[in-house]
Amino acid sequence: MKKRMILMLAAVVVFVLAIGAVKLHQIRGAMAQSSSFQPPPEAVTTTVARQEEWPSTVSSIGTAVAFHGVTVSADLPGIVEKISFESGRNVKAGALLVKLDTSQEQAQMAAAQSRLKLVRLNQERMQGLRESGVISQSEYDRAAAELTQGEAEVGEIRATMERKTIRAPFSGLLGIRQVNLGQYLTGGDPVVPLQAIQPIYVNFAMPQQQMSRLRAGTPVELTAEGGMKSTGKITAVDSVVDPATRNVQIQATFANADGRLRPGMFVETQVVLGARQQVIVLPASAISYAPYGDSVFIVEQVKGPAGKSFLGVRQQFVKLGGSRGDQVAVVSGIQPGQQVATSGVFKLRPGAAVQVNNKIQPANSSAPRPEDS
Repeated sequence: MKKRMILMLAAVVVFVLAIGAVKLHQIRGAMAQSSSFQPPPEAVTTTVARQEEWPSTVSSIGTAVAFHGVTVSADLPGIVEKISFESGRNVKAGALLVKLDTSQEQAQMAAAQSRLKLVRLNQERMQGLRESGVISQSEYDRAAAELTQGEAEVGEIRATMERKTIRAPFSGLLGIRQVNLGQYLTGGDPVVPLQAIQPIYVNFAMPQQQMSRLRAGTPVELTAEGGMKSTGKITAVDSVVDPATRNVQIQATFANADGRLRPGMFVETQVVLGARQQVIVLPASAISYAPYGDSVFIVEQVKGPAGKSFLGVRQQFVKLGGSRGDQVAVVSGIQPGQQVATSGVFKLRPGAAVQVNNKIQPANSSAPRPEDS
């Protein structure tokens, strides 16, 4: 019995050792296979890095502001008797816009002029009597004062009538009419917006680090929606820096000869700070942005662990400059002629195998049109 148990135990040990040897062989084979496993290549698009001359510029977002801009309003209360303008038209300075009813003032003017005529005749009579010594100097002075008072009364009524004739304070473009015939206006009621837009201002902010390079006369390039472009120059730099943002407000002036820029419009500005510089131009989709540094993936022949070459990528950190449309300027880090991955960079890692397919390329235009995107 004891001998049988020893034989059975020996058989079990041999069986376990045999199973262990088989499993060890399988594990070693799997490890060898995994070490030589090459993941399938990632599909990417590429572009060849090219060098261009870009102006040294700083971009910002701005708002168009009228050279002169007001809402013309009523100075005195009255009923609208005449409207002499059409909405959206250009007017000259001093052009009649609205005339309020002045029938009461006209009646007052007739009475005041009648009294003035009588006072003037009396003063002339008094002057003759004073020269003859018939009346005293005090009586003559009283007649002269009455004449002055009458002239002032006529002038006051005339001024009131003028204030009820509303005119354009400067030349510009009218907005939409806000009054109607027969409407009663109180003092301060709006009549029509008036904007002088030739030339026009554009206000925008710049970082305080650029203040030493910003001065009156510096060229500014503007781009508005619809591809509208214009060139102007800086005319004023604010005297203070915003302590919250550390930005300084800049005002540029544009001729706006065609009148397409309107107050309140959103625009993009580029301040030309200096001479042009040589940069490498890449589409923005080629840049991998990260807190520790921006990088691109160079597509080239890479050697695997076994020494075999394949088409792969190498991560290259770069220094970026400005941007223009879909394009980004690379100041340093890559050389002209290198092949750079432009799409699919988020799934790449250094040494990864890639397969280039350039049938569909990402956007790469310096002046993209939103309707084509």
